[in-house]
Amino acid sequence: MGVLNVTPDSFSDGGRWLDPDAAVRHGLELRAEGADLVDVGGESTRPGAERVSEEEELRRTVPVVRRLAAEGIAVSIDTMRASVARAALEAGAVLVNDVSGGRWDTAMPALVAESGAAFVAMHWRGVQALGRAEHDLAARYDDVLAEVSAELLQSLDALVAAGVDPDQVILDPGLGFSKNAEHNWELLARLEAFAGLGRPVLVGASRKRFLGSLLAGPDAAPAPVGQRDDATAAISTLAALAGVWCVRVHAVRASVDAVRVGAVVREHTRSGRTAGTL
Repeated sequence: MGVLNVTPDSFSDGGRWLDPDAAVRHGLELRAEGADLVDVGGESTRPGAERVSEEEELRRTVPVVRRLAAEGIAVSIDTMRASVARAALEAGAVLVNDVSGGRWDTAMPALVAESGAAFVAMHWRGVQALGRAEHDLAARYDDVLAEVSAELLQSLDALVAAGVDPDQVILDPGLGFSKNAEHNWELLARLEAFAGLGRPVLVGASRKRFLGSLLAGPDAAPAPVGQRDDATAAISTLAALAGVWCVRVHAVRASVDAVRVGAVVREHTRSGRTAGTL
């Protein structure tokens, strides 16, 4: 899944693709690099970001979705608003990626059920208007894997209760959302456990703050966003080894190769385990 932010304030590439023509060109580039999905988002979800109006989010995203879909690209819409999701699906999107897991907009579950579209439900304890300090307060767990898994299943149950077919739902552990670096690494180390939840898993680690901290220089300053893509690709390999369904990344080509490597090694590992039991 290639990231296409049509926002002026994204932490990773704010403003670069705000112009619709530039956004469409970049979407085509992402496909050419190997993206299976292009994820169009018109609202930043970094801590402390101000919400944009519904009208502005529609203005930023729907024309881009329509043009990319017309080019035969599988497009997902990154939004918490049911109205934006509906307009994007009508414009040709095939998947809704909701960082609130369908909890921000109470109309979202009904829309997903009605549309039959694939839906990514991410884990997030916070809300967008909160700043970094409030997010850090929400990042408190006794057992991060158990609690994130349980809360993802609660989101799944709520969606199913609203009429969503469980086969529509993809789960995302929400790295960096209401989680500190240690939580993120713990979840990454135990990604295979999420397969036990019975649904495909999406992982979004690309360029996030915990990677910047890992790659900090001698002065302890986090590595710049543009220098985090190699570490992101390493995580893509780990995700493929764990059987993750999809990784969401800004720099597609390296992660395409990483996923291929991880998938082949996983297949050989599984075959070896099977052979060893004969």
